[in-house]
Amino acid sequence: MAESMDIGKKIKSLRIRNRLTQQELADICELSKGFISQVENNATSPSIATLQDILEILGTDFKNFFNYDVEEKIVFKSDDFFEKENDELRSNIKWIVPNAQKRMMEPILIEIRPGGRTEVDMPHEGEEFGFLLSGSAVIRIGSHSIKVKKGESFYFKPNIEHYIENKASASVLILWIITPPSF
Repeated sequence: MAESMDIGKKIKSLRIRNRLTQQELADICELSKGFISQVENNATSPSIATLQDILEILGTDFKNFFNYDVEEKIVFKSDDFFEKENDELRSNIKWIVPNAQKRMMEPILIEIRPGGRTEVDMPHEGEEFGFLLSGSAVIRIGSHSIKVKKGESFYFKPNIEHYIENKASASVLILWIITPPSF
């Protein structure tokens, strides 16, 4: 039996991935925020023309949006990873699951060299979890500073500004998982 697609949930996920509010998406598509909300909650269905406009704004098309034929990959190797070095912040991010922004959670490996930090992340919906594979770090959540070291984990709702810094003399390596995807 074929599994039905949750169109509203998929549109919401794409909107969040594109860092748009419901109001911003509505404005770009010349629709109301209420209509976008109803579509995301499957309370109404957009016309084909409206859905095409929404998908175009969200960087996709019908073929990719409705594609069921892709066999889901389960194991990813280092060749699949995408890496971003930030010399100014003395950090390196590896996306260890390709296209994780299309999934429910986004796992990354982040290395922060001594004196480095992650970018300051503004408040967003969802949850964040991390596990320190090596080193120690300080998590800054609003005005709070929390020390975490190798073998320890952290878990929080990212509803205020936050980032992680390395004040130690050795690099820190963190497995960090965010839901919904936001990196």
